[in-house]
Amino acid sequence: MTSKDEQQKTISGIDVMRGVGIDRAKDFWADAWDRVYRRPGAFCALVWIGIIGFFAIFSPLIANGLPIWLVQQNADGTTTASSPLWQNLTATDLMLLLGGFIGIPWILIPMKIGRGHRLGMLITLGILSGLIIVLASAVSGYFGDSGASRWAREIEQTAWFVPVSTSVICIICGAGFLFIPFVDRILPRTVLVVVTCLLTGLAVGSRWNEPLINYEKYQEMAADGDARAWYTLVPWSPNESRTDLYVVPPGLTVKEKLDEMSEKPFGDRQFIMGTDGIGRDVLSQMMHACRLSISIGLISTGIAVLIGVTLGALMGYFGGIVDLLLYRLVEIFMAIPVLFLLIVAAAVLPRNTYVMMIIIGCVAWTGAARFTRAEFLKLRSQDFVQSARAVGLPLRSILFKHMLPNGVTPVLVDSSFAIASAILFEATLSFLGLGPEGQASWGKLLSSATGVTGTFVWWLAIFPGLAIFLTVLAYNLLGEAFRDAIDPKLRKAAH
Repeated sequence: MTSKDEQQKTISGIDVMRGVGIDRAKDFWADAWDRVYRRPGAFCALVWIGIIGFFAIFSPLIANGLPIWLVQQNADGTTTASSPLWQNLTATDLMLLLGGFIGIPWILIPMKIGRGHRLGMLITLGILSGLIIVLASAVSGYFGDSGASRWAREIEQTAWFVPVSTSVICIICGAGFLFIPFVDRILPRTVLVVVTCLLTGLAVGSRWNEPLINYEKYQEMAADGDARAWYTLVPWSPNESRTDLYVVPPGLTVKEKLDEMSEKPFGDRQFIMGTDGIGRDVLSQMMHACRLSISIGLISTGIAVLIGVTLGALMGYFGGIVDLLLYRLVEIFMAIPVLFLLIVAAAVLPRNTYVMMIIIGCVAWTGAARFTRAEFLKLRSQDFVQSARAVGLPLRSILFKHMLPNGVTPVLVDSSFAIASAILFEATLSFLGLGPEGQASWGKLLSSATGVTGTFVWWLAIFPGLAIFLTVLAYNLLGEAFRDAIDPKLRKAAH
């Protein structure tokens, strides 16, 4: 006798033909990511990378020596309220915070648009915003430099210079991104580009000149009773230095280090990870260094993938003399030692993040080129490629719309290892004292473990060294898990 539950599960042959009661198979990428999530090592790696990304975005709001809110007593008895922290945030800080508050829900909330498409849109708009900020920084640095010509300084001091420069940069960058089909329809694409340019332009225009920050001023005002100040969870900035608080062990407070501070405010401030040789808080530097490490890794690898995929696609598709000439170029770049090139560049070029990103990206593309070439050599004889040629599709469409999605998998796996290598390059340069100036870095902290006092300072070695180790390990574990998930041979061996 058939039970009630069995009767409800009974379906006809017509229902079976229609797909009733049959679970829909996942697509390739969804199945690959499910396999990655199920691996404990890869899951822990994703969690750690998420923590690093969180601090890279929100570290100015978590670790900052400026008050979040300041209520100042005036001479006439009135009070004035302000937010020094907000007033001193850079354009990069503002756009990253905006991207964090908008982008994270945009990716996580279920929508009709796939998460991959939404992530692609977010990355494209982030590149647009970053390009505007970089160009504005270059223009500001050229016209505001002390060695600039007289006419440049006169133009920079006019009232119209900042709005006009910002508008021109936004128009040029936005016009170029209108031709990138990250959204199929032109109207939504235009709206997204215009809104991104408008928000970035407002952030750049309001933060054109970096102000001089005086951390002690607010502390003295609060100590004298002239103001009340509220601070962040970690009330120290990465560049805030006090020589009377050098090499403080983890866990101590200002009061325990300085007896004369016991009756003054801020004496109960604790150094959770101690201080370095010039009195800067290690925890604040560790948090702010997340931005440098993750930006170096992602942007330099993005540049390398863009160059490598383009050249590899041309080599694999055309073959012959094109493959011969371009592969000689690949071999030349493979022979260039990246670390020594970065050391030489640090001696003759400005030591900033952008130069380091460009050098790593323009040299480390050979792996992506070789993987793409191998995949395209296999794909160019496939039926769908021959059909695309027969119907007269343009070369751009054949290479990047039809062939690339089928051959990009090894490149994505290699990119995970390339990000780890870029982070190691930055840490090595900073350890040698050749990293970006004025920015917190794990490698710089690691070098100060014995370089300042002459004695070994264990917390300056363990905390940044552990951060470098875990970050590089996380990207390597993620790359290995992704490689195993997409390789049919490895997948069968696992079963």
